[in-house]
Amino acid sequence: MIFSLRYGRSALAAAALLLLSACHKDLSDQDVSIQGLVPPLSLSMQDVTTNKPVTAADFLGKTTLLYFGYTNCPDVCPFTLGNLDKILKQLGPLANDVTVLFVTVDPDRDTPATLAQYAALFGPNVQGLRGTPDQLYSLARRYRVVFSVTKPTATTPYAVTHSAAVYVFNAKGDAQFLIAGLDTDKPDIAGITDDLRGVIDQNAHVSLLSWLENLTSS
Repeated sequence: MIFSLRYGRSALAAAALLLLSACHKDLSDQDVSIQGLVPPLSLSMQDVTTNKPVTAADFLGKTTLLYFGYTNCPDVCPFTLGNLDKILKQLGPLANDVTVLFVTVDPDRDTPATLAQYAALFGPNVQGLRGTPDQLYSLARRYRVVFSVTKPTATTPYAVTHSAAVYVFNAKGDAQFLIAGLDTDKPDIAGITDDLRGVIDQNAHVSLLSWLENLTSS
């Protein structure tokens, strides 16, 4: 009886491994795999809604999207966040397992209240983050994000530039893929949605596998 029980547990674990491997698929043309190329999610910032410090540990268990921008952005940011909102709506109930972290690169103008109000315009999944210069530069450097803020002078206006890609991390905080082109008029909403759904499904299967591993080791 003991042998049969152990055999059954092993069979369950093997089945879960097969199920997990079957989940992997090719990404849509708009998404680029960064698995093994980008470090896991790590940050130390301020959540502008609660005004409390947050780290990557606060977002474990959910698929996390990381995006850098600023509230005065005339086109790239609203297009990107607006299209992310469309993607989350396409996910339906699965969107509950997704968090979008909107990190401002312009904290001098993006006060906590301003950033919180702006993030709320794009749905409940978007969370505004604000950091000190050291925290911001450290985070940008970790993910090779390029941005610059040029203060105005008598002859030049206030200018901000930043990368437009969105980083996708799974529930364990591991980098999965990069979304490009969400600032365009016609991004591949269906394809990106399907890719995110794949990460969410993978999270569920990994949790099942962990449970089975614990079962077989007991």
